[in-house]
Amino acid sequence: MSPHRHRPPDSTHTLTVAYAGGEERRGPVTMGQANMIRCMLRDEPEHINIHDVWPVPEGTRTEAALDALRALAVRHEALRTTFPHAPGSASGKASGSAPGSPPREQVVATEGVFTVTVLDHEELPGDAAGYAESLARRARAERFHLDRDFPLRISLVAVSGAPVFVAMAASHAVADVSALAVLKEEWLTLLAGGTLPPPTSLTPLDLATEEAAPAGLRKSEASLRYWERIIRTGPQAMFAEPGAEGTEVRAPQLTLRSRRAARALALVAERTGAMPSTVLLTVWCVLVAHRTEQTTCVAAAPTANRYHSRLARSVNTLSQDALLSLDVRVPTFDALLKKAWGAALNAYRHSQFDAVRLWDMIGEATFERGSRFARDVVFNDVSTLPATVASVTSASEEKSSDAEPERGTGPEPEGAAVPRPEGADSPGLELTWGPEQVLPTRVLTFVYATEPLIHLSTWVDPALFKRDEAEGFLTGLVRLLEAAATDDVPLASLTAVTGVRPVERGPRWCRVDGCWTSPPLVAETLSEALKGLPVHVTVDAPNESVPQERALTAYIAAGDTPLTPAEAHTALMDALPGRPGVLAPRRYVIVQDPPAEADRSSAWLRQEILREGTGRDRRM
Repeated sequence: MSPHRHRPPDSTHTLTVAYAGGEERRGPVTMGQANMIRCMLRDEPEHINIHDVWPVPEGTRTEAALDALRALAVRHEALRTTFPHAPGSASGKASGSAPGSPPREQVVATEGVFTVTVLDHEELPGDAAGYAESLARRARAERFHLDRDFPLRISLVAVSGAPVFVAMAASHAVADVSALAVLKEEWLTLLAGGTLPPPTSLTPLDLATEEAAPAGLRKSEASLRYWERIIRTGPQAMFAEPGAEGTEVRAPQLTLRSRRAARALALVAERTGAMPSTVLLTVWCVLVAHRTEQTTCVAAAPTANRYHSRLARSVNTLSQDALLSLDVRVPTFDALLKKAWGAALNAYRHSQFDAVRLWDMIGEATFERGSRFARDVVFNDVSTLPATVASVTSASEEKSSDAEPERGTGPEPEGAAVPRPEGADSPGLELTWGPEQVLPTRVLTFVYATEPLIHLSTWVDPALFKRDEAEGFLTGLVRLLEAAATDDVPLASLTAVTGVRPVERGPRWCRVDGCWTSPPLVAETLSEALKGLPVHVTVDAPNESVPQERALTAYIAAGDTPLTPAEAHTALMDALPGRPGVLAPRRYVIVQDPPAEADRSSAWLRQEILREGTGRDRRM
C-alpha cells in the first residue's frame, strides 16, 4: 500500500462542469465494450476500472484545466456515452449481488455535466507523483453506474490553489489504457494553446456498425476459427511445469532500461530489414519458448488490435486479445524472424470477436481436448502508441483478463512505471524492482519504449523465477539482441548466448498432444476429484515416430461406486483450473479393484474392464 494513500488535503471542494456539443446518437455496443461490460458486472471495481495521473503544466489555471476537460468531452463521443438497461437487468451491480444481463445499447448525449474534486494542499509530500497515483488508484474502488455516470472520476490535486496533477479513474466500458493516453496527449495540447485536428479514428458507434455489417461478421467468425485452431492444437499452458499452480499470481515488477539493448535492436533491424517491434517480439517469444522448452510460443498481445490507422487513436475500449502462435522449430534466429511478422499479422487480423462466443468455444474445445486454456503469457508493446502511453500503462487492466472461461480478454496492469527523462547518463543496462501485483498471468511484459533506450517492465511468477533468474531472463534478452546485431544466431546455442536455461521438469513429465503434462500428477488430481478412488495413468503412443500423437489412459478402480467415463472426465475438468500440468486422458477405463501391484501398468491392463470411453460424450 502506498504510504500516501490516506493523506488528507487541507481543503476539498467539488466543481460541476457542464458541456454541450456533438450529435445525439444511439446504437449497439461494440464487441470490445460488451467484453469489458461483462467484466465490470462480475469483477470487483478495483480490478476492472483503470486509472491515470496527468501532470499539470506549471502556470496552468484551474479554469483552463477544466475547459480542456470540457473540450475533450465534446470532442469524444465515448465520454458522452451511457449504457441504458432494461428493468431487472444490471448496469453496475452492488458488490456481492449477482450480475444481470449486460446492456446491449449505448447512447451518446449532446449535453451533460461532470464533477471535478479539487484537493488543495499547503504542500505535497516529497513523492508527489506517488501521492497522486494513490488517489487515482483509490478512485477505482467505486463502481461506475453504466446507465448514468460520466466515465471519468476526476480529482484535481492542487498546491495553494494551483493545480499540479489530475488523478482519475476511468470506466473500462468506454476507455482502455491507450484511449487514456490519447486523452492525456490532447489535454496537454489544449493547455499549451494548440489546436486539435478533427478526429479521424472510428467512434464506438461507428465501430459497432462495422462489426455488425456482413464483412464485420465474417471477420468475427474468422477470428473464432483462428482461435479455435490454436486452442485445439497449441500448448494448453506455456508454463506447464513444477511450481506452476493457481489461477492468480502475486508477482513483483521488474523494469529494464537499456541503451545497449536499443542500439542492438536498431542494428538487428538494419541487418535484417525487419521492423524493430517485430525483432523485439521475436526475441521475446523465442526466449520464452526456450525457457519453457516449448516448440510454439502462444502469447496474448492486447494492444495489437490498434494496428489499423482508424483505430490507433480511437477513444474507445478495444481490449480484445490478439493471440499469437509462433512455431519456433527453425534453425536460426533470422529464419524465425521471417516467420514472426506473418504470425503477428495473422494474430492482429483475428483480434475482433464476440467475447461470449469466444469463451463458449474455448470451453467446448478444451472440454473435448481435456485441457484448460491458460492465458498465462502476455506481451504488450505500447511503444508505438502515443508517446504519453508509457506513463499510463500499468498492471491494472490485466485483471480484466484471466485463464478462466468466465473472464474477458484484454489487459493492462496496476502501478505504472513512469518513464524518466533520457539523457547522456541513460543506463547501458539497468534493472530495478518495483511493487507486487496480483495478476492472472505467469509472465506479463509491457514495452514502453524502444528508443533511445529499451524500457520495459515484466511481472513473472516468483514460484517459477527466482529474482536472479528473472533478472537473468531480461539480461538474456539483451544478450540475444547483441548477438543478433552482428550475425544470425543458431537457436541451438540460445543457452550459451543468453545464459537462460530451459526448465528442468524431471522424468515424471512428458509431452502429450503438444502439451507438457505429468501422468502421476494427472492420476493424483483425478483421484482427488473422485474422492480418493485409486487411479493409474499410462502414456500410450500409437505412432512412436510422431510423439505428439501420444495419449493418456486413466485406469480407475471404482469399487462399488457407479462411475462412468463421462462423470470421471467432468470431475477432472472441474479440477483443472490452477493446474497447468494436468492434461485429461483420452480414455477412461473403469475396473472393480486396483491390482496388487498398483504401480505397474501391466497389472492394471489385466484387470476386468467394467466400463470405458473418452468421457467426452456428454456434459454433466
